[in-house]
Order: sequence, then structure tokens, then C-alpha cells
Amino acid sequence: MRAVLVGPPGAGKGTQAQILASELSIPKVSTGDIFRANVSGGTELGKQAKAYMDRGDLVPDEVTNAMVRDRLKEEDAKDGFLLDGFPRNVAQAEVLNKILDGLGQRLDAVVELRADEEEVVKRLSGRRQCRNCNHVHHVEFEPPRAEGVCDNCGGELFQRDDDREEVVRHRLEVYREQTEPLVAFYEDEGILVAIDATGDVDDVTRRAQAALRSGV
Repeated sequence: MRAVLVGPPGAGKGTQAQILASELSIPKVSTGDIFRANVSGGTELGKQAKAYMDRGDLVPDEVTNAMVRDRLKEEDAKDGFLLDGFPRNVAQAEVLNKILDGLGQRLDAVVELRADEEEVVKRLSGRRQCRNCNHVHHVEFEPPRAEGVCDNCGGELFQRDDDREEVVRHRLEVYREQTEPLVAFYEDEGILVAIDATGDVDDVTRRAQAALRSGV
């Protein structure tokens, strides 16, 4: 199975990608994980990426494309993968097709996770992360027992820069401008299946599983 998850920030792509990749026994390839590893490691790429990410902007294509190309050539991705966060625009989708052509492969399915914009803003802007253990609370959905204090370890909770409401709304605007055209691109290729990404995680997973099966 070679598949892609697309959808706006906060639609649950990361959660669903983790679950689905585990169930399918294929690697989850997430550009977000790659970027965060570089940022936390203080690499030169991480410094460049953080400047874009903190503004809610996207990391330049040439950096992302090279990362993905190398990752898909690794042994564990030979028999399948689940891409989360790539491609994010039509140009990257065309690059991905060329990468797969070179490997003698093709995509089986693209699953679009659809979510209401105000729901996304609520999900992301309400998150509070622990400075110590990185556990994430939510002011509405999973509030800590004591305000500003992590239930897990007692560490200080804070709001990440990219979770601030104004940044979230900017990220959604960027998504509409640059990533939504992917829907039309993959519709034309005949491999896009859209699902409702709201509601219980298990329900969304079942919808995603059905969508992936329909794309094989």
C-alpha cells in the first residue's frame, strides 16, 4: 500500500497516519517529524525551517523534496508507505510521481480528511504542551487538573507559537491557497477519496480504512 493523507492543519492527519501505518505494517513518512527533529537538534536546516514554521508558512519545496526522495528509497519503504504532510501542493505531487516512476512504483490512494475551519481553529489554538515531558493537554477537550500544570509530570504547560490562533488561521489560508489544488489534481488521477475527519478518532479511522481499501 502506497498512500497519501491530505487535509488542513488540525484535521488529524498525524494521528490517523500513525494508526493506519501501524495497522498496515508500513512506515509513516511525515515531513513534520523530519522538520521537528531538525529544529530540536539545532541543525542549520532546523533553524531555517523554524523561521517558516513559527510564522505558519511552509518550508521551501526544494528542502522537502530532497528529504522525501531519500526517505522513499530506504529499505523499509520498498513495499509501501503512508505519506503525511507531503505532497502539499501540485508541484510536489508531480515531483512525487517522478520519484515513484523512478522506483517503478505508483500511488494506490489519496485520502482527503475534511474538517470545518472553526473546528480546526478550536482544536489547535486550545492545545497546551508540557515543557518537560511534551504531553499535550487541551483547554476544552483535555484540561489539566490545575491550570498551567501538566497532569503527567507537573511541568509547565505552554502554547506553541504555531498554535496561536492568528498563526493557525494563517496556516489555514496557506493551505487553501497552496494545498487544496491537490484535491483536483488527484481527482483527475482517479485516486482521491474524501472522508469526514470530525468526530471520534476510531470512527475517523474506520472511514480512512474504507477509503484506503477502495483505492487499492
